[in-house]
Amino acid sequence: MARTRNDRLAAVISETGWTQAQVAARFVKVAAESGAHELTHIARSHISLWVLGAIPSGRAPRILCETLSRGLARPVTLADIGLAAASPATTQPLGWDADTLTALHELGGDDMDMHRRHILSAAAYSVAGLALPDTAWWDTTAAHARQRPAGAGRLVGRSDVDAVRELLAFFSLRDQRRGGGHGRLAVVAYLHTDVAQCLSGRYPNETVQREMLSVVGELTYLSGWMGFDACEHTIAQQYFTLATKLAAEADDPTLAAHILRAMAHQAVYLGHHQQALDLAEASVERHRYTLASPRERALLGVVHGRALAAAGRKKEALAALQQADRDLDAARPGDTEPGRVWFFQEASLSHETACALRDLGDLKGAEAEFVRSVRTRKATAFTRTHAVTLGYLGAVQAQQGSVEAACATWSRALDAMDGIQSGRARDTVTTMRRVLSPFRNRGIPAVAEVDARAAKILRPVA
Repeated sequence: MARTRNDRLAAVISETGWTQAQVAARFVKVAAESGAHELTHIARSHISLWVLGAIPSGRAPRILCETLSRGLARPVTLADIGLAAASPATTQPLGWDADTLTALHELGGDDMDMHRRHILSAAAYSVAGLALPDTAWWDTTAAHARQRPAGAGRLVGRSDVDAVRELLAFFSLRDQRRGGGHGRLAVVAYLHTDVAQCLSGRYPNETVQREMLSVVGELTYLSGWMGFDACEHTIAQQYFTLATKLAAEADDPTLAAHILRAMAHQAVYLGHHQQALDLAEASVERHRYTLASPRERALLGVVHGRALAAAGRKKEALAALQQADRDLDAARPGDTEPGRVWFFQEASLSHETACALRDLGDLKGAEAEFVRSVRTRKATAFTRTHAVTLGYLGAVQAQQGSVEAACATWSRALDAMDGIQSGRARDTVTTMRRVLSPFRNRGIPAVAEVDARAAKILRPVA
């Protein structure tokens, strides 16, 4: 049967000014960051066939839409590229004006249902979705939440808020020890059931309502963070957006700052440097920074420094890193601060500072900070980050030509990864194998040992 040329797709590609080979290269990048690894083989020939009328299957149409959207800096739909019937309906990105309770119910239901979760995952991480609402939205969202009619559910009191906080602390500790891939769906199930019932309940006063919105926002953020750590970036983005909206409804600027900081961290990780900087700058604007505790200000500031470094703004990046160091020095035992930043200590500051220095090309400085981070971290409590830090340290050592030192560090990283389910940790293992590739046949025992262990970790589970 003869195919009909897809003139709509051809026209949109022409509008980008890209060759078909360039479209394929950018498509592969979007597929990789969206976890669509089955599509990372796409080449120019596939784009050519799609233009000639072949219908891409599975997640490919959505990935193609996001790829072209980024090239044109505007949303491109399936209909725009002649593929409206090529992909099943999928969950749309969460808008800033969406009802939070409805969004929590629908997003959680999709996430827990195996079939719907596949559809949710089929969407691509949206760069357009990183655009933040205007100032008026931030100013009016809390007021609108207060005017929401009382729910028909049971009376929700401060003991219910405390119960959510207790489980938040438990899940947060679990994430730090075991990684985001371990137990995230348990967080989602709790959000979808008990927590959703609390949000639809009645409150004795506005204070309790705001406290509940705030702690639910933080638990929603944690689900997003765990998704980010598991490299489920599309799902993570949805939860981060919902968490930001809950923080705004709670009129909790420091929680909003914390979530924007996480979104910036994810954007840096995925290579969207300008968007990361916009998010990081938003995290330190207005009351989000001034009302934060010293420890929280240090966390916001060091990620702002990382975003500046990734954007190549060296002088400003170094100034931000120095201010973060001063902010952490100002933290004292007993300071009032949210539980979400109890983990941010010297080791965390050193890790983030090292990443910024690495991105600025200061490999010796980065190595020193990574070493400091490893030395000062409580590895048994923060095992996931300890493994990631060792992975990054080994890569910096290898970049400086110290391959055997890198192998020694990577061996420790692989030891630490036992029982960890973290996509970010797994990415460091992929880096190990890539860096060691030129040395595999040189008879270096340390290289052979680390390479074999890394290959075993990356081997698909039968």
